[in-house]
Order: sequence, then structure tokens, then C-alpha cells
Amino acid sequence: MKFTAGASLLLLASIVSVNGFSKLDVIRLRRGFTPRMVALSPATGPSSSSSSPSTLPEKVEWTPDSWKQREAKQMPVYDNPAELQQAIDKLSRCSPLVFAGEVRTLHEQLARACQGQGFLLMGGDCAEAFAEFNVDHVRDTFRVILQMALVLTFGSAMPVIKVGRMAGQFAKPRSEPDEVRDGVSLPSYRGDIINREEFTAEARRNNPFNMVEAYHQSAQTVNILRAFSTGGYADLSRLHAWNLDFVETTEEGSRYRNFATKVDESLRFMKAIGVDTSSDPFRKTDFFTAHECLLLPYEQALTRKDSTSDRWYDCSSHMLWVGERTRQLDGAHLEFTRGIGNPLGVKISDKCSPEELIRIIETMNPQNIPGRLTIIVRMGAEKLRKNFPGLIRAVQREGKSVLWVSDPVHGNTYKTKEGYKTRDFDKIRDELRAFFDVHDEMGTHPGGVHLEMTGEDVTECVGGLSDVKESTLKDRYHTYCDPRLNGAQALELAFLIAERMRSRI
Repeated sequence: MKFTAGASLLLLASIVSVNGFSKLDVIRLRRGFTPRMVALSPATGPSSSSSSPSTLPEKVEWTPDSWKQREAKQMPVYDNPAELQQAIDKLSRCSPLVFAGEVRTLHEQLARACQGQGFLLMGGDCAEAFAEFNVDHVRDTFRVILQMALVLTFGSAMPVIKVGRMAGQFAKPRSEPDEVRDGVSLPSYRGDIINREEFTAEARRNNPFNMVEAYHQSAQTVNILRAFSTGGYADLSRLHAWNLDFVETTEEGSRYRNFATKVDESLRFMKAIGVDTSSDPFRKTDFFTAHECLLLPYEQALTRKDSTSDRWYDCSSHMLWVGERTRQLDGAHLEFTRGIGNPLGVKISDKCSPEELIRIIETMNPQNIPGRLTIIVRMGAEKLRKNFPGLIRAVQREGKSVLWVSDPVHGNTYKTKEGYKTRDFDKIRDELRAFFDVHDEMGTHPGGVHLEMTGEDVTECVGGLSDVKESTLKDRYHTYCDPRLNGAQALELAFLIAERMRSRI
């Protein structure tokens, strides 16, 4: 595709539309008009026959602890109820990690994405760990997500909503409640928020006070993210320079170099026509957090009623999702999430039938509010091509408003002969290609991608330009749970997705 001024203006529109300017303003700029700032209220969003994003299901029987009347899967058993209550009481007195106004801002952006006016990028660790926490680790993952977002913004010509699997992604579901080694059986490791990885009775004890430690680490992480997102670290020129560092490692004339050249030309064009790229829309960004809603005592303890709207929000995170193993229609996790005002996600595999999906949607989003519910699809390429069209047809037939997001990593995990759990980059790419192919066939919007990744140079997933092989997995295999894409692999995927989205414009 040849470079055009129109491409630059689309990039400009996509970057600033979530920071105050609309795409119409950029069209006016092309015609010689001066852009105006647009103040958005919680009710502002795409027109729809459905309720507005700020409307919540009115379920009078719901309370923050009504989930206790349902069966809760994947929950740890605590051997000291008094300690558990003490930990919950401490959390209940703690400050919120996020605030209702921030949650509503994310909801508005997701509502636009539901209408095909945005793309959701979710990424971060499989499971955060106490021992791994430091500022550099948070910064590196944040940086790569911003780099990916810049590439995706240019490729899609629409705003990219940036959400980190951070500041709360501690708990992990497990296939078995216990782990056996050499005839010794101990509780399975469920993430640092519950117990510790070391295979000792003391470490594997489900300790409720780990929730308090997880809260304090999350508070630090949120503060770091806020500082980086508003303090100039997200400067557009800096992000592009980092992306150029990546493409320098690729072959001369590669698709990555060609794509980066187009982004570079667009930025030069914007500066040439007088756009001030040192202003706030180009130096600051919205960045949100999300994690799996798994450990319900923790989530309940951080649930607060907003004084301005009189609605309940889980203030542990801006967004929460329910996993494949805990999305039972009569289960505790759907009961808890249906009553909170946060944007929600639910993960589905090929095990989910169209009929079940509709019932899940009606439970989690009964008023059909745009931006309320994201469907995160994880199947593997072959199963996705077979099963995904039927799910889309069911949603279309019932007129449901959802955002479709691909999780291409979970369905492509395998174990090597040496015992390393890993994922193949080519398989991940194949599932993403299938995701876009199905949306092209159905005429629907591919709304986002959800990745387990890190900004660090780990060797946990094989393939990609970083050329990780099964034989080199041992070099820097640091994950506390599932294998993550390293920074180069994640950025390479962003270039591939952007290239595919560019072809849809």
C-alpha cells in the first residue's frame, strides 16, 4: 500500500479520539478547520437501541456476598476461618485500587469498540508473583503493550484500548486440587495470592493473609502504571523509536520494516502540517487493568458502592473476566459478576454451545448494554473455524451486544519431552488468522486480542523472529505458571495483526 496523507490523518484520528478529539475533528483538520476538544460524559457513546453503558442490571436480590449461596469452583479451602475473616476485614478497610469514574471511562471505550470503533489489546503475565515484582518488570511489560498499541492503531485506523493483565492477576485455576511428588501429596500451587510455589507443607498451605500482600503489591503496580501513562513515558516518538529498534533486527525489506516506514512517514506528515506531537494526547494515554475473577473473598472485600451513582463496583480492577472453568450458569462466579458495574469478560472454548453462550450473555448482561461484556475465544485454529461461526450466528440472531476477542495462546499449549510447558508461535498466529477469517466471512468486527506475555526476554514460547527453540527453553524459562510470549514475539504478533487489519480498511 502506498503512503498517503489519508493514512496519516487516520492514525492521528485514532490516537487522539480517546483523548479528546473525534475522527470528525481530524476530517475538519483536513478541510482547514480547527479541532475542538470534546468532553465526554458517562452517557456519551454510540447510539444503540440497547441501554447506555452506565445503566446496570437492577437485581434487587444481588448483594456482594450472594455468591456464597452458589457453588464456587476452583476455590481454595482455608484451614483457619478466623484468619480468613481477619484478612477479609483488613481488605475491606483498604482504599480502592481503581475508581468508578475510571471504570466508566473504560466502559465507554469498550462500547465504541462493540460498534466497530475500537480494538481491545489485553496483555500481561500468566500469573503475577511476589518474588518477581519490581518497577522494571512492570515498566517493560507496559512499554511493549504501548509499542503494540501504536502499531495496531496505524494498522486498524481506530483507537486501541490498552488493558494490562496486571495489578491483580495472581490466582490461577488448577486441574487437580492436589499435587503429588514422590508419593507426597500437597495442595496444588494456585498463585501467590493463595499459596507459594515451593513444594513444602508450609509453602503450599492456603494462607489468607497472602490476599493482603497481593493487595499491597497491586497498589504499587497501579501507582507505577499511572505514573508511566501520564508522566511522558508514553510519548509517541519514544514508542516509535523503540519499534524501530525491533525492526532493525529483521531482514532488509521485511514486512516489518516496510510497515514501520509507513508509520514513520505518517508521524513526519503530522509534524509537517503543524500537529503538535508534544501535546498531551501524544504523550499521555489511558491504561487500564484486568484480571481473572477467581478468588471471590478477595473480590468481595474490595467491592464498594459508588457514592455518585449508588452502584456497586469491584475496585480491585477496572475489568474482570470469568474463566472457562468457572463460568457455570448456576455458579458463584457468574452470580458475583452479574451485580458489579465493571466491564466483564468470559472465556469460552469449543465446549461452549451457542445456546449456552446466549444464556451466559443474558446472565452477565441482561440489559444488553454495549461494552458490558467481552467474549474471549480460546479454541485453537481448527476448532475455531468449525465452532466460532455458529456462536456468532447465535449472537446475531438474538441481537446481543458483545465484543469478540481472540485468546490465541491457551488453546495452543503443549509439553516438550524435557517437561517444559510451551506454546508454538506459528500455532498462535494460525489461530489469530482463523479468528480474522471467520469475522471476514461473517461480516463482523474482530474486536481484540488477549495475550499472556511479558516485556522481558524470556524463552518460554517457541518460534517467531526471536528464534526460541525447544532446546533453548531452559535458557530463560522464568514463568510461575504458563509460558508467556517474550517482548519481541508479542510485538511481532502486533505487526502481523496490524497488517491484517490494514487490509480491512
